[in-house]
Amino acid sequence: MGVDLSERERMIGICIPVHNEEALIGQCLESVEHASLHPALHQETVVVAVVLDSCQDTSAAVASRWPVIPLVIGAKNVGKARSHGADYLLRLGARWLAFTDADSCVSASWLVDQLSLQADVVCGTVEISNWADHGVHADRAKQNFDSTYADRNGHRHVHGANLGMSAWHYRQAGGFEPRTCGEDQALVDRLCGQGANIAWSALPRVITSARPYSRVRDGFAAALRSGWN
Repeated sequence: MGVDLSERERMIGICIPVHNEEALIGQCLESVEHASLHPALHQETVVVAVVLDSCQDTSAAVASRWPVIPLVIGAKNVGKARSHGADYLLRLGARWLAFTDADSCVSASWLVDQLSLQADVVCGTVEISNWADHGVHADRAKQNFDSTYADRNGHRHVHGANLGMSAWHYRQAGGFEPRTCGEDQALVDRLCGQGANIAWSALPRVITSARPYSRVRDGFAAALRSGWN
C-alpha cells in the first residue's frame, strides 16, 4: 500500500507495533482513527503505520479493515518494530511521531493533546479499566498500581503506548534501539541527556490492557504482576 506525497506538506505519523494482537487491534485502530480525525487538527494528514512483527494470527486481516499502512517484518523485537515504523513515517515526511500499542486505545483528543503541550517530547500516562485477567490477584494488583502509579502531570513514567515527539528530536536521538524491552525508556533517556524539552503529562489519555503476561519479558505486564505479592 503506497501513499501519494505529491500534495502533502505537513503530516503526523502514528506507529503501532503488533505481534499477535487479533483480539485487541481492532479497538486500537478504531480509537486511532477517531484521534486522527479530530477537528482541532485542521485536516492535517495523519498516516498510521501498523508494523506486523512475526504475526501468526489474523492481526493483518483485522488491520486491513482500517485506513492504515501495514508493514510486515519478522524481527520478534519491539524496538526494531517501532524503529521500522518510525523510519517509514519519516521518509513520508512526518513532522511529529506518535506511538501507541495494539492493546491500547487512545482518546479522541490524543494527538491534539500531545501537540498542544508544545514540547519536543511528550511522555503520557496510561489508564487501566479492567483487571479481570488477574483473576484472584485482581484486587491486590489494582491496589498496588493505584498506590504506586503517578497518573498526574510531572510523573516520570515512560510508555510506548503513550509517547510522542518531533521528527527532528527523534532523529537527533538516533531512534529506537533494537531492544526486546525498554526501548522506549532508553530513547527518552537519550532525549533527556540531549536537553530535549519533555512534557511529563497526564493530558493525552490512553487506556491499556492489564493482562498479566505480555508479548515481551519484563515489560509493563511484569510490573503489574509484581502487585500479586
